[in-house]
Amino acid sequence: MTRPATGRRAAMLAGIGAVAALPGRARGQSAFPNQPVRLVLPQGPGSGGDTVARILADPVSRELGQPLVLESRPGANGLIAINALRQARADGHTLLLSGVSQLSFNPHLYPNLPYDPARDFTYVAPVTDTPFVLVASRRSGAATVQDFIARARARPGEVTYASAGIGNSTHLAAEMIADRAGLRLSHVPYSGSGPALTSVVAGETDAMVNVLAIALPQIAAGAVVPLAVVGERRIPQLPAVPTQREAGLDAPVMPGWFAVLGPAGVPGPAVDVLNAAFRRALEDASVRRRLEESHLEPLAGTAADLRGRMETDSAVWGEFIRRRGLRVD
Repeated sequence: MTRPATGRRAAMLAGIGAVAALPGRARGQSAFPNQPVRLVLPQGPGSGGDTVARILADPVSRELGQPLVLESRPGANGLIAINALRQARADGHTLLLSGVSQLSFNPHLYPNLPYDPARDFTYVAPVTDTPFVLVASRRSGAATVQDFIARARARPGEVTYASAGIGNSTHLAAEMIADRAGLRLSHVPYSGSGPALTSVVAGETDAMVNVLAIALPQIAAGAVVPLAVVGERRIPQLPAVPTQREAGLDAPVMPGWFAVLGPAGVPGPAVDVLNAAFRRALEDASVRRRLEESHLEPLAGTAADLRGRMETDSAVWGEFIRRRGLRVD
């Protein structure tokens, strides 16, 4: 006959049962995480990264059995947040939500970048991607990509495009299109995607490449003309708009992914727990609905998938950046 548990033994059994019952916490994995997990954000409130983090925070917390605490550290093109990550213990309890720019573009744009994406991070999980769209001002007279190309070829150096700043994804994407189409365009950088798009709406600049979430309201309002989706496939929000390849632009598409990293040296078992938590969160129907409402696409995958994505994009865009002589001083 089994005796009922009493006193200290009962408390121990109750504690073990509580840990085993935590949502998302598999039996035998209670050693990690054993405290709240901090997710450092290199962008401020209202940004794309902030939106991704807020959508994922609660479901990932449930999967881990510990709170996922968001900590915004914007500034210096991500360097403040990256430094916070690198100074943290490599135990998996401090993470970074990074964009493709920090990992695949900045090493080629900045001559003295104080980190090495291949060496200074532990790759944990990809989480989302977003399409870009090439839009034109109504004053430009362009209704299609071919209209835009014809006008730019007839007036070399006079057709303008806006961007969110030198070295920004919106700058690189437009430069790649110009390069592959053999165009000479004039770049007008702004301090953000919103002001850049406003210049296109006003007809102060002729075109730009912007993320779908920012461009779509102006497209829906008829304030700008969508010329092409800068992505691999058409998107449900703009079913009649061709991809850039369908429109005759044979150029690499601009990646817009976000991913989770740790400092170098996070143990493999901790990476596995974290990766599984983010992947399960991305399978949640409410998460997928909220991402879709924010014009973001879930991008689940392994840590190895993420590192491979970083390396591929770094090779493609690094070669282009060097060939075009693009730098951020």
